[in-house]
Amino acid sequence: MKRRLVVMLKEPRAGRVKTRLGRTIGMTRAAWWFRHQTARLLRDLEDQRWDIVLAVSPDVEGMSSRVWPAHLARIPQGRGNLGDRMKRALTLQGTGPVCVIGADIPGLRRHHIAAAFRALGSSEAVLGPAPDGGYWLIGLKRARPAPRGLFEAVRWSSSHAMADTLRSLAPLRVAFVDTLRDVDEADDLPMTRACLHATSDA
Repeated sequence: MKRRLVVMLKEPRAGRVKTRLGRTIGMTRAAWWFRHQTARLLRDLEDQRWDIVLAVSPDVEGMSSRVWPAHLARIPQGRGNLGDRMKRALTLQGTGPVCVIGADIPGLRRHHIAAAFRALGSSEAVLGPAPDGGYWLIGLKRARPAPRGLFEAVRWSSSHAMADTLRSLAPLRVAFVDTLRDVDEADDLPMTRACLHATSDA
């Protein structure tokens, strides 16, 4: 069965995306960073081993947006908190295997995704930890029906997000792949800081 990689995306509009980052570097530069980071990520992750599906927000604007590659399939994220939207993205992809990622992970490469799908060969779920207690990837070998209790009582945007998600996956066998840093604050951007400074002079 074909593997699916779902990338969660927001339209890169100033004040709509990466607002925590924008409070430090400016909303326009934060949106610029996200747009270019996502374009690079999507180019790098295309692979014959899986299909990429974009889960876009806002629903109507995202489905018709010209920002994202037109050849990639899209679904609307829909309403609800992050767990509601990720659960919807997982279960809309058929039975699985399927992985869901964010787009704000500068260190993410194709081999990380390949490792996550390999992990689903012997495990029922996979998580990619982030240093702040969250995670950059979640995957399920069988996404439909979704595990009972998936994402219930998860404290999103906190240091408890991965631990809470892990509890919500019980009793599934869960594998872990490499720890990668997502970008929430300016301190998460050491490798791209030069590019951000360059935009202020343009």
